[in-house]
Amino acid sequence: MVEMELAGAAERLLASQKPVLTVHVSPDGDAIGAMLGLYWLLLEKGCRPVMVVDDSVPAVFQNLLGAELIKPVSEEQLDADLLVVLDASDDGRIGRVRQMVAPGLPVLNIDHHVSNTGFSEMRWLDVRAAATAEMIAQLADYWQYDYAKTGVAEALYTGIATDCGFFRYANTTPRTMRLAARLLEAGVQPNVVSDRIETQPVQTVSKLANVLSGLEMHSDGRVALISIPLDQYDPETDSDSFIRYPRYIEGVEVAVLLKSVAPDVTRVSMRSKELDVSAVALQYGGGGHKRAAGCTIPRPLDEAKAVILKTLSEAIDNGL
Repeated sequence: MVEMELAGAAERLLASQKPVLTVHVSPDGDAIGAMLGLYWLLLEKGCRPVMVVDDSVPAVFQNLLGAELIKPVSEEQLDADLLVVLDASDDGRIGRVRQMVAPGLPVLNIDHHVSNTGFSEMRWLDVRAAATAEMIAQLADYWQYDYAKTGVAEALYTGIATDCGFFRYANTTPRTMRLAARLLEAGVQPNVVSDRIETQPVQTVSKLANVLSGLEMHSDGRVALISIPLDQYDPETDSDSFIRYPRYIEGVEVAVLLKSVAPDVTRVSMRSKELDVSAVALQYGGGGHKRAAGCTIPRPLDEAKAVILKTLSEAIDNGL
């Protein structure tokens, strides 16, 4: 694997004419914001990028410029000369996107997760970055991009702000704040972005109330768990934000959100105060940050719950 810094990644991207851009399944604001930002940057540089995601784009990000251009996975075979994987720490996190490109197509991974497995031929990894969108903002500065041309600034701000909890989380750095300030200077309105993301339809709030009513406490109150069973799962509902509520319960070290997305598939999201949940997620083929990570367990909800609770209990007891 070839390790790259900013300049090397910029050079390799410009050597491509037909790159396919993709992100992890269950895409969040950072994944979508970073991908859209890079799409517009490459288009400006004369490339012909295509965006593909093996999942639906959450409704709260569909107003970002270019979101309607993101393709779902299909039987179509794309004519591409590079696969760019953004904000994903391992190959399994991108789902079936590889089926749409030629076998052996070079892969460039742009990521900031400490749990990155080094699955690609080329990698630009910056674990100091609060978000992958922060890295794309650096790329925009490197290329002296004029933010006024398109909606790049809003996409990148969305990615940065959401991945550091609107600048509340420990991954927020002085560089993060400086880049965000430059995006505001380019015309981003932070209240518009936050209102768009935080405003929820009444159906979502009702679902949140139902999910919170099933709150479970484990490991002597150190683990708080909420779950969405299959008959209540709706891919169009932005339920990822639900985990913030058990996260702030007094005495809780780890908050867990389980989503049954198929009879034998459960998605797991974890947030912690100190525990390295990326190490826990890595055991199940997932990854993320020390205090925010996720994975997909190929088991029904109840079985997935049992195994993740056992792993978390052991990790907490061992002080990992």
